[in-house]
Amino acid sequence: MTQEQEPPLFTKTVDFLAWLTPATQHFPRLHRQTITRRLLDAALDFQEAILEANSRRSAERLEWLLAADAQLDKVRLYVRLAHRLAWLSQGQYDHASHMVREMGRLLGAWQKTTRTTSERQPPAT
Repeated sequence: MTQEQEPPLFTKTVDFLAWLTPATQHFPRLHRQTITRRLLDAALDFQEAILEANSRRSAERLEWLLAADAQLDKVRLYVRLAHRLAWLSQGQYDHASHMVREMGRLLGAWQKTTRTTSERQPPAT
């Protein structure tokens, strides 16, 4: 699948990870195995959850999308904490927040579409 064929959420997520990874290299060394690791893990877990969701259908897809939503909430928390601790400048925080907000918007739309599709399907017998 080329970048042109990828759903926009996949592209936005890769862009966010490509921005986030070098940004965290400037976080204090003392916290790289705690807060930094949790932030990166949550972002990577989000990416993995949307990839899993893409390979599933109906209710199972929705479960993965909800898991992705939970991971994105963690990303928001850790980005906010990094800004509060002055590890991200205001400009970096604004940029990260915009990217995460866009990812959340796309994820929400996918969840809505999946719910609508699931409701239209007849129950399995």
